[in-house]
Amino acid sequence: MKRRVFFSFVARVCGSIMWRKALAALLLALAVGYFYGGLPNFQTSSQSNSSLEQAISAAWEALITLPSRQWSKVAVGVNACVDVVVSGVGLLQALAVDPGTGRDHDVLNSKEDLKETFIHYMERGAAAERFFSDKEVFQRIARAAAEYPGAKLYVGGNAALIGQKFATNPDLMVLLCGPVGPKLHELLDEQIVVPPESLQETDEFHLILEYKAGEKWASIQAPQANRFIFSHDVSNGAMSTLETFVASLEEFQPELVVLSGFHMMEGQGRELWGERLKEAVATIGDIPKDIPIHLELASMTDKDFMNRIMQEQVLPVVSSIGLNEQELLFLSQAAEGPHAALPAWKGIPEVGRVSDILFWILEQHGRTDPSSESDLTRIHFHTLAYHILATVDGYWGNQAAAVMAGARVASSQACGLQAVDISKVELKAPLEFHSSHSGLGEQLSLNPEEPVTVWHRGNITFHLSPVLVCKRPLRTVGLGDAISAEGLVYSEITSQQPF
Repeated sequence: MKRRVFFSFVARVCGSIMWRKALAALLLALAVGYFYGGLPNFQTSSQSNSSLEQAISAAWEALITLPSRQWSKVAVGVNACVDVVVSGVGLLQALAVDPGTGRDHDVLNSKEDLKETFIHYMERGAAAERFFSDKEVFQRIARAAAEYPGAKLYVGGNAALIGQKFATNPDLMVLLCGPVGPKLHELLDEQIVVPPESLQETDEFHLILEYKAGEKWASIQAPQANRFIFSHDVSNGAMSTLETFVASLEEFQPELVVLSGFHMMEGQGRELWGERLKEAVATIGDIPKDIPIHLELASMTDKDFMNRIMQEQVLPVVSSIGLNEQELLFLSQAAEGPHAALPAWKGIPEVGRVSDILFWILEQHGRTDPSSESDLTRIHFHTLAYHILATVDGYWGNQAAAVMAGARVASSQACGLQAVDISKVELKAPLEFHSSHSGLGEQLSLNPEEPVTVWHRGNITFHLSPVLVCKRPLRTVGLGDAISAEGLVYSEITSQQPF
């Protein structure tokens, strides 16, 4: 009887032929739904029609929570400079160099080397950083960049950028040590403490050549927005303020130390960096063992140098590292790890391959065995479409919130905003993926309403969060530094295990 009344009502509402045809599918759905348990839940239907981006953004706001124990003092060192940000294509045109074919150079010795290396990375949409060996030529290029219309000066250097991001937290005291000149000192947040011993009379300048997604130069077209960095930076190249930095820790008493700038040594030549690397590691050894150390990696080209950092010296004495897809693959290539035969990533790095390399780093060079002499227990990996936090169990807490917080800041900062704007971002992360490329990994999926996918391999836990990619990024420089800093703000050391 109820069903007859229901269909009679529907027929009256949809009396015309036009409406009957238009609503035939709806009537069928209503009838079936009513027959098997009543009318459909229109709230659920409405929610399912909302965008994936909206669901992820809303979930971030609901799920990202600060840890129960937060840092109150963080010390950051030791590379700092002033970034001159300019259109890459525009500057090269102003320098009167003609477009041609791309070719990678480990060290830049001329404008021609600069042009070829810039093209090599622009046509791949990849970030890179190089040392310019000729001081006079670099200074001429730097003057042209500073005078180029629209050029902007910003805080630069991984350490200074990480310090700036930390300083946005009013309850966090930040010590920054590096070669800080007058212009950089003026640009730094007032909350940042700079040891007087690290102040210098002149600034170190880095040139940031940016390009937009789809930007063209002759036959070259960038698949995505990114930037190419180069400098003639002697102070940062020698990590000249490292000893000053470590000496200042005794008075400052930080709860967390963040290190960066090792990649700058590479341009100094093998003989110089070999000796300086030993000195640097000995200096880091003076940091109390109960203070966790995060190392922010950056673009490198010398496999021997990377091997020394990874296997013999730096990685074993730090607790955490941050790196992107180029740095991750190069690290594996340098030590003949998983997928080392892969010349470069094609498009979005496959999650299974990334997971394999992260697992290998922690298994081979980390502290998966409590008796290991290595301190490494955490890796924060970031790429355009997603981030992964891989941690050895028992050392780090709040990592789901940490990886989401890093993804959220990548989405907002790339668009030049304080919060995520759904109309300006898009989801590029895979909705389904495997935890390993080996064929033995489990198949996993992304749930937009709980946008952290978790899996385990041995005593290593992986947390993956998608990124809502900015459609028209305003500035990509320092994004990796902001991601790592934000991830650390939301992380905490657990009490089960000492470092």
